[in-house]
Amino acid sequence: MTEHNTPHKVVVIGGGYAGTLAANRLRMRDDVDITLVNPRPEFVERIRLHQFVAGTGGATIDYGTLLGEGIQLVVDSATRIDTPARTVQLASGRPLDYDYVIYAVGSTRAVPSSVPGAAEFAFDIAEFEYAQRLRARLEELPLDAPVTVVGGGLTGIETAAELAEQGRRVTLVCGRTLAPTFSAPGRRYIAKWLTRHGVVVLEASVVSEVRPDAVVVADGGVRTSALTIWTGGFGVPELAAASGLRTDALGRLLTDETLTSVDDDRIVAAGDAAAPSGRPLRMSTYVAGPLGAQAANTVLSRIAGTEPAVIDVAMSGACVSLGRRAGIRQLARKDDTAMNVYIGGRMGAAIKEKTCNFVVDNRIRREAREPGSMWWPKGGPRPGQPTSAARVVTSP
Repeated sequence: MTEHNTPHKVVVIGGGYAGTLAANRLRMRDDVDITLVNPRPEFVERIRLHQFVAGTGGATIDYGTLLGEGIQLVVDSATRIDTPARTVQLASGRPLDYDYVIYAVGSTRAVPSSVPGAAEFAFDIAEFEYAQRLRARLEELPLDAPVTVVGGGLTGIETAAELAEQGRRVTLVCGRTLAPTFSAPGRRYIAKWLTRHGVVVLEASVVSEVRPDAVVVADGGVRTSALTIWTGGFGVPELAAASGLRTDALGRLLTDETLTSVDDDRIVAAGDAAAPSGRPLRMSTYVAGPLGAQAANTVLSRIAGTEPAVIDVAMSGACVSLGRRAGIRQLARKDDTAMNVYIGGRMGAAIKEKTCNFVVDNRIRREAREPGSMWWPKGGPRPGQPTSAARVVTSP
């Protein structure tokens, strides 16, 4: 590790998969003062929230078991990054001085205002507090009460499957395609499992209205629903835009290929809230770890006065749990294009569980013990992007 008389202050905003790993990796230098800002006192395993909701598993971990020595955890919310003053303003009123910020605020719920009743009557599962509310509501419902899950992506599939395995009556409204990022064979496998376990899959249907006791689909059909769960996509916090930093249409921080903000080279993004070159990678835990590591590397390079490397991560597919006894591992090419190859059944479930544990134990915890130890598959610079870290910053 490198010694330095004056500590470099780095504030990591967001204690999810990307932010926690980045904070641990920054300890490669012992002259870095690291502060991790997170609104919750515990780490949330978002990839286990469907288990938490169904009562089949927990979804929180004590930060004391995840963070390396010397990292200060501040339980608070960042409300603004004051770039001229180099301070992060907190909801409590406290300012945090910084030399660099790692912007790892993650993603949030995205219940569309364009669907009448969705914001008022639908529950969601994207964040821990909403998952707590959903779990409490489920515990009030009889087992045979009809439940509707809206969204045919991976979160919707896992939620529907977990509840169906508990014996609940579940309808999954996909909004055109079930598991759209999977191969046709993988989609067929998921559809068969869901149907076999009593889930009514409405693949081509789109919900046009949510009522307290029903959902309305686009063709005008009304389906009784004692509880509606919305899983149709994610948003991101508005912190970047509120701080005067440029974002993409969803609100992700615009960066170059080194994950550095196009507006300020002291702000580096990681995880779901990063939009490198305006072409963000898929929102996922798989990507969060490498981006967290690379964001830390960029900051460490700037401290050292060296040129930071461009992002380099090869995709390999995705895992989905189907209840507690089955799952599917969809294989993909390094550009995230699904291959016609998957592993299902109990082996698929075992791979999914091992993956969930791997992210925490072999990435975050190992990085706390051995800063700089994380490895991930690489595929070279992204097509159409520069192979060096050269940046052109234009005026806002």
